[in-house]
Formats: sequence, C-alpha cells, structure tokens
Amino acid sequence: MITVKAPGKLYIAGEYAVVETGQPAVIVALNQFVTVRVEAAHGMGRIESKQYQENSLYWRRQGDEMVFDNRDNPFHYILSAIRFTEAYASEQGKPLRLFNLYVDSDLDSADGRKFGLGSSAAVTVGTVKALCQFYNLPLSQERIYKLAAIAHLDIQGNGSLGDIAASVFGGWIAYRSFDREWLHAQRNLSTLSNLLAMPWPGLDIELLTPPDNLRLLIGWTGSPASTSHLVDQIKAATSRSQTEYHRFLAASRVVVTKLVQGFRDGDLQAIKDQIGRNRFLLQQLSHISHVHIETPKLMNMCNLAIHAGGAAKTSGAGGGDCGIVILDRSVNPDPLIAAWHKIGVQHLPLSVHLIEPQTVSQLREAH
Repeated sequence: MITVKAPGKLYIAGEYAVVETGQPAVIVALNQFVTVRVEAAHGMGRIESKQYQENSLYWRRQGDEMVFDNRDNPFHYILSAIRFTEAYASEQGKPLRLFNLYVDSDLDSADGRKFGLGSSAAVTVGTVKALCQFYNLPLSQERIYKLAAIAHLDIQGNGSLGDIAASVFGGWIAYRSFDREWLHAQRNLSTLSNLLAMPWPGLDIELLTPPDNLRLLIGWTGSPASTSHLVDQIKAATSRSQTEYHRFLAASRVVVTKLVQGFRDGDLQAIKDQIGRNRFLLQQLSHISHVHIETPKLMNMCNLAIHAGGAAKTSGAGGGDCGIVILDRSVNPDPLIAAWHKIGVQHLPLSVHLIEPQTVSQLREAH
C-alpha cells in the first residue's frame, strides 16, 4: 500500500493581496497532516475518509471514466485530484486501474471543526502525490504543485493556491501567485503534460530560513471560517472601491517584501515590525470592504500577544479560525497561553514541517 502525508499551513502575511497575480505572501507548513493511502482494487474501488465514514464512495471503471454509485458526496477535492492526475497518467501512456483510496486528517478538531490549516489543499496534494506513486509518475515538487493547483482551482474557483505550495514544499515560503487567467486560457490550448512543463507567469516560490530566536505561536478561536466566501466578499466590496483597493495592494507588496528581507537577514525585529504593519493593512481593508476579518476574539488574542512583547495578526482570511504570533524565544509563552485560555482561545502546539527539496531551494518562474 502507498502512503503519503501532506502538511497543513498557515498564512503569516500577505492575505487577500496574494490572490492577485504577482502579489507576495509568506506561508508556513505545519506538522499536522492529511494522510492518503492507495492500494490496488479489483471489481470495485473505494474512496473513504475517516472524517466522512458514512459517505464513503464506491465506484467502478467504465473505460477510462470513473462511474460512481452515488453523486451526493463531500469529496470534491479528492475527485478533482484523481481526475487530473489520471488525465496526466493517460497522457503519459499509463493504463488506468482500479484502486482503494483512504484519507485521514489531523487538520480538524476532535469534534470535526476545521482549524483553518488548509485541509482542502492538503488533501488535494496528498491525493496527487499518492496517485503519482501508484501510477509510477516521477513528478518534481514543481510539477506536483502545478497539478494540484489545477485540481484545487477547478473546485474552489478563487484563491491564491499558496496553501498548495506550502503543502508541497514545506517549511517557511515566500510565495507569489501565478496568472490564473493565463492558466484558464492555456488549459484550452495545451495538454496537461505541456502545461506542467512550461513556466507559469508570475509564479515565485522561495524557501525561507527563520531566525534562530523566532518562536511561532498559534491561537485558534474555535470558530471556523470559509476562505472562499470571505475572498468573494472582499472581491465584491473592493470592486466598488478600486482606488483604495489598489492602495492596499501596493502597501501589502511593500510590507511583505520587507518581511521576506527580514527572513533573509535573520532580523527578528524587522519581521515583527512588518507583521504589525500587515495587521494594520488588513484592518484598513476590513474598514473599506465592511467585511469582518479580525473578529473580537482575534482582536483580543492579538492584543494580549502584543502586550506580551510579540507581533500578532489574523492568519489567512480571518473571520475566525487562527491568529499567529511571532515572539522572541527568550520570552516565556506560558503566561500568554494562559491569558488566551481565559478568553476562549486555544493554543495549537504545532511546529514547522520541513520537506527536503528535490533539487534547489528556490523556484522562480516569474517573467
């Protein structure tokens, strides 16, 4: 049986701006995983998730098509990853086979609520990686990212795909999104094989090394949020305030560029300063869009962290989920964690998950 793991992620900076081509963000992969297992099957294949045991899917092969016994299912990202990976396998001359696919996830709480760690991206990456092994398709990290990005975007329809990059490359990454309109056009013009091989305009993925004295703390509000819905709301609102939105994009670019330089220089204070500035920009975006990014609980969480000497902000789309704190390792985090507990914020004791790069530590495809 083939078993692969794909890590979850959190955004450190650059949220909302990063959905625009070439806008930078910093993302970190965490040691919570989606695990995907694949084994050959006979007669009928099965797709099963421990999170949705009552909705396991049974399917059979009709030529090269997957035929399902039921259509109402929660496995859209898994099915999209299967569809595109098998399309690529077919282009490579691989005969399609029956298989059982099992999914388990650490990216939800015990009662099934999402932590906001990018479970849909991780399950997409995990499924692509597992099936690439199953069909003996030796893809590089770059091409796994591209294949998973296509599959994920086909379902979600928006977003930056930075969570896909974090799940594939691991660690701390600086990320700039590719031109999604270009990709949409190319999908009608190119085979998957050619599309994975060509440069993607705007795409830039760089592995970062944090300063030794940097401590990352994560607080979870217990309130799940829908990233795709929040991104849609921001898009709709900012379309009516284009001047202010472009001002936000320009300011975010400056802040995240300085943040990345802080990582390159090993300068913890510079990193903390830019985290604070990014929080302020997101508060401004919330004001002009009337979308609640920093909820009252997230605001209290961040303010307590700042009082303790850290730099803090919402992570990802906000509206609930997690906040992140950058703290000097010389500072004892226990009093802050205790203060969070009093306001109903749960500390997630997660660490950064590193993935060994296959060739080089940096992927640059910007034109």
